[in-house]
Formats: sequence, structure tokens, C-alpha cells
Amino acid sequence: MKKLNELINCEYDTEILGVVSDSREVREGYLFVAIKGYFADRYEYIDKAIENGAVAIIVDRKPNIEVDVPVIIVENINEVYLDVLRVFHNHVEKKLSFIGVTGTDGKTTTSMMLWNLLDNFVKTAYMGTNGLFFKDEVSKLSNTTPEPSVMYNHFEDLSKKGCQYVAMEVASEALLHGRVDGLKMKYTILTNITEDHLDIHGSLENYVLSKKKLFYLMEDEGKVILNIDDKHYETIVKDLHNEVYTYGVNENADFCIKNVNNKNGFTTFDICHKEEIYSFESPYIGLYNVYNLTASIAVLLLEGYDYGVIKEKVKKLITIPGRGEVLNFGQKYMIVLDYAHTTNGVHTILESIRNYNFKRVITVIGSAGGRQKDKRAHMGRLALEASDYVIFTMDDPRNESVDSIIDDLISDSVLENYTRINDRKEAIYYALSIAKEDDIVLVLGKGRDTYMAIGNEKIDYCDYNIIEEYFK
Repeated sequence: MKKLNELINCEYDTEILGVVSDSREVREGYLFVAIKGYFADRYEYIDKAIENGAVAIIVDRKPNIEVDVPVIIVENINEVYLDVLRVFHNHVEKKLSFIGVTGTDGKTTTSMMLWNLLDNFVKTAYMGTNGLFFKDEVSKLSNTTPEPSVMYNHFEDLSKKGCQYVAMEVASEALLHGRVDGLKMKYTILTNITEDHLDIHGSLENYVLSKKKLFYLMEDEGKVILNIDDKHYETIVKDLHNEVYTYGVNENADFCIKNVNNKNGFTTFDICHKEEIYSFESPYIGLYNVYNLTASIAVLLLEGYDYGVIKEKVKKLITIPGRGEVLNFGQKYMIVLDYAHTTNGVHTILESIRNYNFKRVITVIGSAGGRQKDKRAHMGRLALEASDYVIFTMDDPRNESVDSIIDDLISDSVLENYTRINDRKEAIYYALSIAKEDDIVLVLGKGRDTYMAIGNEKIDYCDYNIIEEYFK
């Protein structure tokens, strides 16, 4: 609790119990800050905020209605909002060390790997697509990178519980909308950048520049860790002020990946750093996961933690739900559940299994409705060329016809090694029914999502539950 004049320069000493920018989140005693969102101007909801109990409001222009609570008019309202949150929460952001992970693919896996590994040495939380994880507690989040008031509430709670590090996914939209402005990162990581979210950013150049914002939100001694093999590396690294470390298969990488081998569901690899060779065995399949893991290990090595302990912890890493997740229900073939839903993500996972001696690759795949329509033909062709058999199906069709989405997916290939089964449950059941010993079934696109977006509704649905039901 703080007084309004403690939060912002004004004459009012009104007691403030909470600070939010969403009128629906306002409770009795709250301060409402009418920020300008990407899709909406919160100024339009002043009346709703007061109706819900707001005792003061901050706006960037005079309200268009009569109000009976203190009104403070400011110029840069989005900046003021973050300043007010920091003061209200006693600058809790200074009590935590942040590791920000951004990229088109691999954010979730890398962030959760970091949380898993770093927590062995220092109390660490994970914040991202899968929720908020700390110790044995798991909380759901509505966004990969939460809205600032939600984020600061969690930071305060984590700090009170003794958390010291937060490994967090930082989405391009969060960077675009300034949600993490004001945070100072101890480490930042770039996984990769491919064409995605261009409907939001307008162009690939804007998307790249949005990602780059993260690498300026640094502590003075903070370290930047970049994928040197990514084609946008030179754009990202240019004009950065902090110390930069690189990883990848490029011989010039500071953490150079070598000798990647796949053995019985495990992956072995070496990391060469400062003339030392560090060898690891990972339960994750695929080169793309070696990249994710190398970025995570780089943080631990730079922090000076013991290599022998890191090696043992890597070997015992838990599989991240829906991210290259190998499912074992006693079947004689492999099942992999993966969130890959972008062209690059699909290409990466299909390419990564080529080094395994599977008899057949059976892929279940679709494409989300209302998004990236121009990428579907390429993604479908990739699936057909890298698989022995493909079952095209629905994947959050929203307001598009599943048939038309599948038409797009098959439009750029003359190959006929596929079938169409619109109902995703039926598609998965069919893939499992035709799989034989030493085959692999890839179920791509939704990971452990708990819904299917059909029309304007989200229907309860989970690929994992469907697969589990099949074996029951």
C-alpha cells in the first residue's frame, strides 16, 4: 500500500492498494493508468475502471466524462505506468537477476532448460509460455511475457519467497509494446530469428529490430549471448554496448558446438570454450536442442559453476512438456510431441531426426487459421519431403475452413505420400494405428496446448491426452 503522492508528483494522498492498466482488473482502492495499448486506448475505459473501484486515475488528456476521483494528466503515459509500478513495488526488479531469452523458436525450451539447470545452484524461477515455475509451484500466465502489473506482482511474490534469478521468455510483442522496459538483464540470449509475426510487426526488418531491443535492456556488466549461426546475427550484434558471447557450430563461436551424435534417444556433444572441451550427454533429441542447451550451459559456465556438476545435471534434465517430448507408453516405435508450428520450427525438427535410423517418419501436422497463410505451402512441402507419410489435419483453424488450410499446405508439392483427416483426434489415432516397430510418429503444432481454437471459441483439447487415451 502506498499513497498516490508517493507514486507520482501530485497533491493527493489517496491510499492506493494496487496499480493496473486493465479496467477489468481494477478492485476497490486501485489506481487505474489509462495507457495506450497496441489494439486499444485504455482511456476509453475510464468509466469502467471507476465503476470497478478505482480511487484515482492517470491519463494523458482530460477525461471526456465527469469523475469524482483524483485525475493526474501526464505526457508519456506508458513510461509513467512503468515508473509508478516500480515505485509501488519498492523497486523489486533490483532485487532479482533476470535472464531474458528471445527468438522465433526455442524460447520456451531454452528458458526452461536454464531454470532446470540454474536452480541447482541458485534459487531460480521460470516465466514464459508454460506459466510461472518456482520450486514446486506452477501458476498459469495469460501471456508469454505478462502485462507489467501482473509481472511486477509476480516479481514481488518471488522475491519474498527467496528467488534470486528469473529465466524469462521475452516475446517480440512484449518488446514492441515496452512491457519489459525498465528491467535490467544480467544475461540476454538470442535463439534464432525467422519470418514470423509479420502481421504484427509489418516487416522482417521491424521484427528483427524489435528483438534487438532486448539487448539494450542490460545491467552495466550484463552479458549478451547470441547464436552466431543465425543469419540475422550481424544485425543484432552491431552497436551493442555489453560484452557479447557467441554459440553455434561456427568455428569462431565462443561456445563452439562439435561432435554431435545421437545414441539410443540421447544426444552427445562437445562445447569448445577457451581451449577447453566440455562433453555432455542430453536426453533431448536433435541439433536444435543442442543449440538451446548450449546457450543455457554458456550462462552456467560464465557464472563459474562447476563443470562436473553441470554435466551430471544436463544428463538428468527433465523433458519439457510439448517441446521435443518423447512419449513412452510401451509402444515399439517412438512418439515425439512438439510445438513446432512455424516453417523454421517444422524444418528444424524434421531435419534433426535424419541422423536417427527410423524405418519410417509419420508426421501429423496442420496450420493455424488466420495467420501466415503465405507460409503454408512451404511448410507442407517440407513435411512431405522429409516424411515417409503425412497426415494433414486441423491446428487452431479459428474462422478458416480446415479443408482450405490443408489445400494451402499441399499446394506446392506433387508428392502424394499423405492423407487428409480434418479431425485432429482421428488423425492422431490413425498415425498411431499405422506405426510399426522402429518408426517415429511426430505430432507437430500444438505441443501441450490445452485448447483448440475453432471459430471464436477455445474448445478443451490436448494432443497429449489424445495420445494417452489411445493407449488406454
